[in-house]
Amino acid sequence: MSLISNNKVENNKYEMEFEISAEAFEAALQAAYERAKKNISVPGFRKGKAPRKMIEKMYGENAFYEDAVNYAVPQEIQAALDENKLTLVDEPNVDVTAVDKENGVKFKATIITKPEVSISDYLGIEVDKVVNLVTDDDINAQIDRMRERNARLVSIDDRAAEKGDISDIDFEGFVDGEAFEGGKAEGFELELGSGQFIEGFEDQVIGHNAGDEFDVNVTFPEEYHAENLKGKAATFKVKLNALKKKELPELDDDFVKDATEFDSVDALKADLKEKMEAANEKKAEQETETNIFNKLIEKMEADIPSVMFEKRVAEMVQDFRHRIEAQGMDLNLYLKYTGMDLESFKKSFEDRAQQEVKLRLALEKVAELEKIEVTSDEIEAELKAIADLYRMDIKKVKARISPKDIFTDLAVSKAANLVKDSAKIS
Repeated sequence: MSLISNNKVENNKYEMEFEISAEAFEAALQAAYERAKKNISVPGFRKGKAPRKMIEKMYGENAFYEDAVNYAVPQEIQAALDENKLTLVDEPNVDVTAVDKENGVKFKATIITKPEVSISDYLGIEVDKVVNLVTDDDINAQIDRMRERNARLVSIDDRAAEKGDISDIDFEGFVDGEAFEGGKAEGFELELGSGQFIEGFEDQVIGHNAGDEFDVNVTFPEEYHAENLKGKAATFKVKLNALKKKELPELDDDFVKDATEFDSVDALKADLKEKMEAANEKKAEQETETNIFNKLIEKMEADIPSVMFEKRVAEMVQDFRHRIEAQGMDLNLYLKYTGMDLESFKKSFEDRAQQEVKLRLALEKVAELEKIEVTSDEIEAELKAIADLYRMDIKKVKARISPKDIFTDLAVSKAANLVKDSAKIS
């Protein structure tokens, strides 16, 4: 290792200076040549067979410098981290100050590392058991939603529009007297009071009768997705073509037979109660577990670098992007539909990201203190499970995921079970 100075400039931040000897740099240059030669053509030699000196004569003495430095620098940094028992949490900021064959390489690296963690009293955490009861109101609400789905629409001819009605409207929007893109539609069905349109729009439809033509004046919110409309006052020319209302079916045995697999209202309610109780019990277990882990986090002391939170947010955004792309939707389109920009979308993940990072650090420390063991068979089984899940060859999985990472994941999982199993739930 070529570390010549190591200064801890603040918690979890180090400034290191390295010096790679001429001999070590020569070895790195030779290795760079061996990796690259198969792709290099030199007149008079078969491709991949040209001597290094001929290539350097043709392309310059520094032909392999960049590749050699890029190969050697990370190795030197990792050796320094291993010797000092430090773990990198972000890409190091590297400044190469000198490179030549006679004197080797000098470089500086600013490094952000995983924080030191202390934790105590992590076994026997006391929490109250979460209980979520199923009430008659809960069951009736489920049945009402079922009736809503089976409602029929009935025309309204004898009164003005009210909240809850389904309006059929034509509209066109104008800002400063000019029509704007996306502001026009015909035969649009809008449930009044649903909040589907800009605040104030639906309220101004209420009170009108079918056949009325009128103006609706609104102001687009500052966070509106269309940049040209943010905070702008707009006028919509509206025609109310028709009004309808939902007519819910009567809750009786005939409705239940038509809409479900059951023969009576009582049988439907009994089934709903059983399923809702099972769902509530699972939810209560999850909430109790969350409370245990929140208390575990409170018992941890660590000065966590902000970059760890930022990286977790980036991972969560990327995971979300992949999920919606699998459903055929683009993230930008999703943001447009939800009226969010990318920054506010990222911000929505921050609290959960911080909790996940803190919990991971706490559980890693518990695993260390409890000397939790993970066998090679367990690591192999986990790698196989990943290969099966993604339908990949296990050799490719092993090439992408290090056994060390799998070891840590399994140790953390065991630590989580240990903390949960030892908790005192009353």
